Amino acid sequence: IDFFPPIVDDPYEFGLIAAANAISDTYAMGSTPVTALNLILVPSCLPQEVVREILRGGADKAMEAGLVIAGGHSIEDEEPKYGLSVMGLAHPDDLWYNDTPRIGDMLVLTKALGTGCLTTAMKVELISKETERLVIDTMARLNKNAAEAARKVNVSAVTDVTGFGLLGHAAEMAGKANRCTLLLDSSKIPFLPEALEQAAGGILPAGAYKNRSYVGEKVKFAKTTALAITDLMFDPQTSGGLLIAMSPNDVPAYLSEMENRGEKAFVIGEVAEFGSHPLEVI
Repeated sequence: IDFFPPIVDDPYEFGLIAAANAISDTYAMGSTPVTALNLILVPSCLPQEVVREILRGGADKAMEAGLVIAGGHSIEDEEPKYGLSVMGLAHPDDLWYNDTPRIGDMLVLTKALGTGCLTTAMKVELISKETERLVIDTMARLNKNAAEAARKVNVSAVTDVTGFGLLGHAAEMAGKANRCTLLLDSSKIPFLPEALEQAAGGILPAGAYKNRSYVGEKVKFAKTTALAITDLMFDPQTSGGLLIAMSPNDVPAYLSEMENRGEKAFVIGEVAEFGSHPLEVI
């Protein structure tokens, strides 16, 4: 279940993004989304046409995912909010977990980072229309292809990168028992256009600072890592991609399968024996 206030102006696109974000959890667990319930909170002054467009966006994204919206619930609130409660199905033996990476596995990310930073910049029109379009399309894109492609390879752990940012979710993947260290190569991490420039200028959501505080001493940064890069690694993502730990032997096949599906994936690190920190950025 996930819902949040609008992060874009267009109500239909808001519906698309909110639905894609809510459905993502089922993909991250290795299940197939089957049904969903709408959750919508709106002020009484909001025009019905706006509400209709939000719900239309959610319905279209649900149809794309192959699930049925079986109903929902609405309530009056001061600020609009929308999302879904999604049910997925999977055999227990086929479920993926977010804290079981194998030593030696490679880490693959399926969407570029920067949506939190760039949606903040969009509010004050600091980025180009081309980048704005790309940000919206990225957030509205399902993780369906990424999850289906991962079914064809040897995966040990999966999480979706959302509100806790890349490093927050990577910390969850590393686990609590100091059993491994996730080594992340900052030079290989993909960022959306204009994200580095905006981050360098201090255009970041409050959540980025909260995530930095949350991860705290779990991460060790190379002294040469630029502040803008570290900030974007903490940047809260809306409908971010999957972070997947998979066998090195399967990486070429996975990247090829994603390319065949019209998408990209990026090798950003590896799972190593525990060093001094659960996370290390080089």
